[in-house]
Amino acid sequence: MFTKIKDKVEKILEPVKAVPVGSYQYQGKRGDQLPYRLNLRVEPNGDGILIINASTVLHLNRTAAEYAYHMIQQTPIDQAAQEMAEKYAISTDEINHDFADFRAQLDTIIHTPDLDPVTYLDLERVEPYSKKLSAPYRIDCALTYRMSKGTPEEDAPTYRVKRELTKEEWFTILEKVQQAGIPQVVFTGGEPTLRSDLPDLIAKCETLGVVSGLLTDGLRFADKLYMHSILNKGLDHIMLLGAPADEHFWKSLKNLMEDDIAVTVHLTLTSQNLEELQQALPKLAASGLHSLSLSSTDPGLEKALQKLQEQAIAQGLSLVWDLPVPYSQYNPIALEMKNGGKRMAKGAGNAWLYVEPDGDVLPAQGINRVMGNLLTDPWSAIWKKR
Repeated sequence: MFTKIKDKVEKILEPVKAVPVGSYQYQGKRGDQLPYRLNLRVEPNGDGILIINASTVLHLNRTAAEYAYHMIQQTPIDQAAQEMAEKYAISTDEINHDFADFRAQLDTIIHTPDLDPVTYLDLERVEPYSKKLSAPYRIDCALTYRMSKGTPEEDAPTYRVKRELTKEEWFTILEKVQQAGIPQVVFTGGEPTLRSDLPDLIAKCETLGVVSGLLTDGLRFADKLYMHSILNKGLDHIMLLGAPADEHFWKSLKNLMEDDIAVTVHLTLTSQNLEELQQALPKLAASGLHSLSLSSTDPGLEKALQKLQEQAIAQGLSLVWDLPVPYSQYNPIALEMKNGGKRMAKGAGNAWLYVEPDGDVLPAQGINRVMGNLLTDPWSAIWKKR
C-alpha cells in the first residue's frame, strides 16, 4: 500500500510540503461514518503517530499520515484526492484506491481483538528509534518502588525517592504527557498494583486518550474481581513477569488470556533455569500467548538466550525487547540494561523516558541521569535535556 506514491515522492527533486507539524484530534459518535476516537501527531519529517480509540498506536509513513490528517479534518474525499494528486503528480484514481485501502486497514485494526498496542503501517522498521522526534513515543511511570510480599526490598532502588506522588500529582503528570503529544504511558514499579489508585490512573489515561499499559508480577490478577477492576478502566496491554514454578502466575495468565487484552510475558534467564524456561515455552504458546520478552542475568548466557529466543519463535511467539521490566527478584536491572544492547541505548531518552515515583525523569530505567521533574518542571525544559 502507498508504494507508488512513495516511489514518486522520492523521485521529486524539490521537497514536497508535508502536513503541518502538530497534534490533531477527532471524536466520532455512534452512527457517524467514522465512529472512532482519533489522535494524530505529525512529526517534522512528515511521519505520523495515530492513536485509535485510546488503545492502539499506529506508526505512519508520510503519505499514510496525510490520509489520517484528511480523515481527522474531514476533508471531502474528492478535495483530498485532488490536493494529493497535484502534490505527488499521480492520478486521483491512485489516491482514492490507496485512501480506501488505508480506511480498510484501520477498520481491520480496530476490530482485531487482543491487538498489539503498537503497530507499524507502511513504515520501515529498520532503526525505528533513530528518527528525530518532537516528543517520545512512550513514558514509563514507576508508581512505586515498593515490592510484593516476599520480595527483598533491596531489589528496587528505594533509596532514590523520599516519597511517592499522590494520585492528583500523577493526574497532573498524565495531563502534561497528553499535552506533549506522547501517545502511550506504561505503569511499572516496584509493583504498581500495590497502589490502590491504579484503576483511577488508568481511567485518567482513557479520558485523556492516552494508551495505557501495565508491567506487573501479576499476582493480584489471580483474583478475577481485582483483574476486572483494572481492565474495566480501559487498560490496553499488560506484561507479566513470568515465574513458571509459581502456580499463581499460571492462574493469572489464564485469567488474562480469557479477556480481551494484549498480554506479554517476560522471562529472565539465569544459569540455573534454562531447562525450566525451555519447558515453559510450549505451555505459554498453548495458553494463547503471542508476545514474549526475554533477558538474562549474565552476558555469558548469550548463546543460551539466543537458543531460547529461537525456540520461542519456533513456538510462534513474537519477541518484544523495548519494554521496561519492573524491579523484582526475577529481574536484576543492572543485568537487564547490559543485555539491552545498542537498541536500548538508541531508544532511551528519545523514544521513551522513565519517571520515578517522585516525578524525577530519567532517560530510561536504570540510567540514573535526572533530566528534571515532570511534576514541577515544564515539559519543554525536560525534553531539551535528552
